[in-house]
Amino acid sequence: MDVKAAPNGVATIEDRILRITGYYGYYPGYSSQKSTSRSSVTRCKPGANCPSSHSSISRQLSPLSVTEDSSAPILELQSRGSSGVCGHRAERQNRSGDDGTQTHPEDSSQGNRIKARCLSCTSLVLKAIWGLLIILSVSSSWVGTTQIVKITYKNFYCPFFMTWFSTNWNIMFFPVYYSGHLATAQEKQSPMKKFRECSRIFGEDGLTLKLFLKRTAPFSILWTLTNYLYLLALKKLTATDVSALFCCNKAFVFLLSWIVLKDRFMGVRIVAAIMAITGIVMMAYADNFHADSIVGVAFAVGSASTSALYKVLFKMFLGSANFGEAAHFVSTLGFFNLIFISFTPVILYLTKVEHWSSFAALPWGCLCGMAGLWLAFNILVNVGVVLTYPILISIGTVLSVPGNAAVDLLKQEVIFNVVRLAATIVICIGFLLMLLPEEWDEITLRFINSLKEKKSEEHVDDITDPSVHLRSRNRAIGTVSIPLA
Repeated sequence: MDVKAAPNGVATIEDRILRITGYYGYYPGYSSQKSTSRSSVTRCKPGANCPSSHSSISRQLSPLSVTEDSSAPILELQSRGSSGVCGHRAERQNRSGDDGTQTHPEDSSQGNRIKARCLSCTSLVLKAIWGLLIILSVSSSWVGTTQIVKITYKNFYCPFFMTWFSTNWNIMFFPVYYSGHLATAQEKQSPMKKFRECSRIFGEDGLTLKLFLKRTAPFSILWTLTNYLYLLALKKLTATDVSALFCCNKAFVFLLSWIVLKDRFMGVRIVAAIMAITGIVMMAYADNFHADSIVGVAFAVGSASTSALYKVLFKMFLGSANFGEAAHFVSTLGFFNLIFISFTPVILYLTKVEHWSSFAALPWGCLCGMAGLWLAFNILVNVGVVLTYPILISIGTVLSVPGNAAVDLLKQEVIFNVVRLAATIVICIGFLLMLLPEEWDEITLRFINSLKEKKSEEHVDDITDPSVHLRSRNRAIGTVSIPLA
């Protein structure tokens, strides 16, 4: 049955069906082109040359003047019809190309993961190296400060003047910080702009005269009392005993934070506080409760208590501070000390409580060395928090105890009896217990459970290995062919 050609060029029923169904390879005259292609294909015997087939295919492809999107499927179908092997090869190449494009992002992602792991490992190694250097620097600076004070006392005993003189050096904290900012920062700021930025520790309005007097005065008094009591204790006790007793400030910080700041209660830290108090009593008992020993222990414990109160009040009123804000605050304490506390050493000099013959007779070398090491200790404590883990700073502080003990033994200024040695060890253990994180119990349980799981997996592997070996052996025996009779 003949069908008249439609205006759009669709001549046969097959063309209409293909057009209605939306066949992706359809174009007008598809059926007629298909019938001509079938009639033009001639059959050849195997091994014979068929030049007409190539000419017919070329004639078939030449009239196609449609877009690339519609012609591509037709060319693919015709190539498959003419040579199936070539079509399979092209399909395999396309699949392999697709697989290559799929595996390339996976390779790049694995490379990025390896790079990220390498960078994290490098940062951890650098933090560990910086931590080791900070530990050694903090402990050595604190040991040096304590030993220089003991040397200065041989010819010059003015503890408050020494405290006032060393506190004035805190003014240089912010200039040291700003020098580091100029050396390391890419976007450098002016001194006034940086000073105003760091003064936000006092509030949004920055440092005003009211805030200078209100916030700086109590902290300056606590700072001076801490250092003054520490120097008084060094006159009565050895450097080892004073540094060990000063480590009790961690226990006092926990107790004050628990009472005042309502921090989380931790049983292990209560145990550490009890151990610290036990060490204090044992330290006083080491010299059979001698008068100087009891007074020295009281001075050292008072220094640790004022230090703990300083830290708790700082956290209560000022919160946490970055390195720049801490440098600004410590320099502000130095200015307050120079302006408002300078009258105290003058009064002590006039009343001859702390008197010296002339300024030329002062041991300026020892005084400057003590003040410089004290300033270095404060800078290192704040820098260490930025460069490495804060727990390492506390470890550096507690390592000053064996450092002072080694120096005292070399100078033959201390005789370690059993009670004194036990007290020092108990205080140091209590200090280390204070360094445990709040989730230490959960971390410990996870670690123990992971060890148990690893042991159970190894035990299961040891049991399953012989059974697997026997199964493989039985399978090998079962596959042997037995000849039939």
